[in-house]
Amino acid sequence: MAKDLLLEIGLEEMPAHVVTPSMKQLEQKTAKFLDEHQLTYDSIETFSTPRRLAIKVTNIPERQEDSEEEVKGPAKKIALDAEGNWSKAAQGFVRGQGVTTDDITFRELKGVEYVYVTKYTHGKPAKEVLTGLAEVVKSLTFPVTMHWADFDFEYIRPIHWIVALLDDEVIPFEVLDVKTDRRSRGHRFLGEDVTFAHAKEYEEKLQEQFVIAAPQKRQQMIVEQAEELAQKNNWVIDLDATLLEEVNNLVEYPTVFAGDFEEKYLSVPEEVLVTSMKEHQRYFEVRNEEGLLLPHFISARNGDHVKLDNVIRGNQKVLTARLEDAEFFYNEDKKTSIDQYVEKLKSVTFHEKIGSIYEKMQRVQVIARILGESIGLSTEELADLQRAAEIYKFDLVTNMVGEFPELQGIMGEKYARLNGEKPAVARAIKEHYMPTSSEGELPESAIGAVLAIADKLDSIFSFFTVGMIPSGSNDPYALRRQAYGVVRIIEAKNWAFPLVNLQHAINQEINQDITRFGIELSEGQKEVIDFVKGRLRQLLTTKKVRHDIIDAILNAEQKDLTKAFAAAQLFKERLEDEDFKPSMEALTRVVNLAKKVEDDAAKEIDPALFENEAEKELYEAVNQVKAQLPDQSLDENYNQLVALRPLIETYFDQTMVMVEDPAVRNNRLAQLQQIAEMALSLASLDQIITK
Repeated sequence: MAKDLLLEIGLEEMPAHVVTPSMKQLEQKTAKFLDEHQLTYDSIETFSTPRRLAIKVTNIPERQEDSEEEVKGPAKKIALDAEGNWSKAAQGFVRGQGVTTDDITFRELKGVEYVYVTKYTHGKPAKEVLTGLAEVVKSLTFPVTMHWADFDFEYIRPIHWIVALLDDEVIPFEVLDVKTDRRSRGHRFLGEDVTFAHAKEYEEKLQEQFVIAAPQKRQQMIVEQAEELAQKNNWVIDLDATLLEEVNNLVEYPTVFAGDFEEKYLSVPEEVLVTSMKEHQRYFEVRNEEGLLLPHFISARNGDHVKLDNVIRGNQKVLTARLEDAEFFYNEDKKTSIDQYVEKLKSVTFHEKIGSIYEKMQRVQVIARILGESIGLSTEELADLQRAAEIYKFDLVTNMVGEFPELQGIMGEKYARLNGEKPAVARAIKEHYMPTSSEGELPESAIGAVLAIADKLDSIFSFFTVGMIPSGSNDPYALRRQAYGVVRIIEAKNWAFPLVNLQHAINQEINQDITRFGIELSEGQKEVIDFVKGRLRQLLTTKKVRHDIIDAILNAEQKDLTKAFAAAQLFKERLEDEDFKPSMEALTRVVNLAKKVEDDAAKEIDPALFENEAEKELYEAVNQVKAQLPDQSLDENYNQLVALRPLIETYFDQTMVMVEDPAVRNNRLAQLQQIAEMALSLASLDQIITK
């Protein structure tokens, strides 16, 4: 008869961000354990609260199924001695499989006869097998761990109890000094210990002790109660999914409540109020139908309605203290000018090996100007970009950002507007941090995008210069994320971005005045190109571009990132074209032969050395394509190169390239090299798989 399995790990309160991933990990590792031990099941339910991780598995058989397995042993010539008796190798083999030599059969495999036996395994009782769940419990991994008592073992928090039941039977095992039982614990303040007679009682018995074990049910309670409050007061609430999950993982029995703060604090920038509530207090903000922030908040307590008024007053008091600080910082910050803040940055270290933030800003001004001119910003835009680059880090030394680091850039924009800076300059200050995550929002304005690229490139150039290059998983300054941000911005803006040329221009100007810029950009700069290409590979992979196409693009002679994006998309779309395979094969043959050009061979083609019409026709066609190539789109260039295929095939049918006459041979190789160079401006075609 099938039975249900219940496993609950009882712990000290876990950090909220760990709860959900740990619950999923327990589910995955339990499923793997059951599969590996031939125990079938119907479903796995997951449960979690700050104090417990649990799973309930339905319809596990009472025992493993009996199994039989064909096991291959030594070759027949090894299994039998010269007299035809079983050798020690054969006897040892059958003994290890739990059978005798009478069970041996022979079977031919690739022309050689081998010993085979059929191994029968009697299934073990499920209860016995499931004692191995101790290893599942111990195998869970966490971002941070601790150890307790005298144990060397580390876990997210100390384990206080373990419930392990197969229907109504305790599965006996222990982890450290904690033995499995049928006894769990209710809510820390409202509940009592609870004993399960059967695995099916889990949710019901815990709910009686003020524990809602299923996270989705707790979350639904929070949502329904919050929406009820909002409807009652004619409020509009946005239950941010990330915050909702965090609040859900802080409680075992949620009761939602509303609190207030004084209207005077609404004079403080909205972002400050929302950050104070959301990031520091785990509150949801409240708005009216027009979207304006109201002096109220919504949160959830870990308990019932008893003395809820005291809880509300306590939360209001804590929030008021934070808002008092925010209001004070805001008013104090407004007393200092932007130029005074910038002056303070001279004494703020960016990195001890690189210099101050002020010196970084000096470098970024140069990088931003070179980038802005390269993409064709107007005179007015370049002037706004220059001003933004002169001040864009000033808010780092304000009181507000010191208290709320999450607001860097956001407060920069606010204060810049208050100080009379142009809207474009203020916006760029906020946007230069974007994207703040690998797939985060990108800057919209051209000035903000250029400043974001310049700031990120400076960090990459600087850290590579001092030898602090990411390796393996070690990337303490998030240089991979910053480089990926550069690649994403360039793709979104579709700007020409010849990184090698830009890097040379940047290095040349910065290295002329090391006193001003604080560092000489020299060592490690070649590695930057490969580093950025690695992020380009990452982006193209997310767009489902084939790996050989990516290799072909990254190994091409193309130096412009934007054209590399376009080339990857072009080849991805043309893969199914009828003429794609023969065209790539013809051009690849050209590329491979062109590699045989000798270093000292003449690059010019002499038509007088042509010996057949195919050479002449290909020469004329290539000259025509070559003349048009710089002024055409990638798609047009691709089509023209593909159109050369019949001429290339005729050329190879009628022409021996590697002839003995060095003049003729080199002339032909030079002709092929011209085609190869045009092809390599699109992709390294020899890396494309056409089979």
